[in-house]
Amino acid sequence: MKYIHDFTVVGNDRQTKDFVVLTLQAGAEALPEMQPGQFAEVRIDGAPGAYLRRPLSIHDVDYDKQQIKLLIQEVGKGTKVLTQQAIGSNVNMVYPLGKGYNMPDSKRVLLVGGGCGVAPLLFLGRHLKKNGITPRFLIGTRTAANLVRLDAYSELGEVMVTTEDGSAGTKGYVVNHPVMRTQQPDFDWIYTCGPEPMMRILAKYANNHNLTCQVSLENHMACGIGACLCCIAPTRDGNKCTCTDGPVFDSKYLQW
Repeated sequence: MKYIHDFTVVGNDRQTKDFVVLTLQAGAEALPEMQPGQFAEVRIDGAPGAYLRRPLSIHDVDYDKQQIKLLIQEVGKGTKVLTQQAIGSNVNMVYPLGKGYNMPDSKRVLLVGGGCGVAPLLFLGRHLKKNGITPRFLIGTRTAANLVRLDAYSELGEVMVTTEDGSAGTKGYVVNHPVMRTQQPDFDWIYTCGPEPMMRILAKYANNHNLTCQVSLENHMACGIGACLCCIAPTRDGNKCTCTDGPVFDSKYLQW
C-alpha cells in the first residue's frame, strides 16, 4: 500500500560537500512497514522549474521514533532545495514505492555500494542484522571526502572501502577490491546499488561463481507508479518499469 504523508524535518546533517542526511518525523499516523530497497517520491516545494517529485531511496527507518532518514546527493535544483530544508519545515512524500531486496538463504552476504548507491544499504544492513545476519559492506567513492556515515555502517558489520584516488582504503574501484578478486568467494549473496557499469561487473562475477546477486537500478523514475514509462528496464520477460517491478531485480533476470 502507498501513502502520501507530510513529514516534519527534525534533522539536516551535511555529511560532505554534496551529501546531506535529512531526518523526517512522521505525523499522527504510524509508519507503515517498509522493505529495504524501496524508495519515496519526494515533492519539491520552492524550486522554480522542479515540477516533478524526486525518487530517493529509504536510507534508514526508526520505528520507535517514527522517523525516516534520506541520504540526498545535491545534483540539481530540486535536490539542492531538499538539502537546504530548515528544521521544522514540511516535506511531502509518496511512499513506500517499488519492490525491495529479498532476504537471503545464507548468512554470508556482501553489500556493495558505489557513490550515492550506498543509500539503501544501511536500512538493508539493519534489516539483515535484526534477522540474525551480520552483513559486510564494500563501499566505493572517488575520494575520501565523499565517504558518508561509515560509523553507522560499522555498527552493523565490517566495512571495506575503496577510493579511486587511494585517499582511503584500497585504491581503485569496488570491483577491484581483494574480496572480489578471489576465485573462492566467502559470500553467497551480493546486494548492490550504484553505477550500472559497476553492477554489471558484479552480476557477471556472481554468475561466474554461482552466487545470487540482487541489484537496485538507478533509472530515472519520474512518477514512481509505472505511468510515465521513463524508467523501463529490459528483462527476460520484456520491458519492465523500474519503479514498480523494481528497483531491485535479480541480476540474472535483467537483459544486460
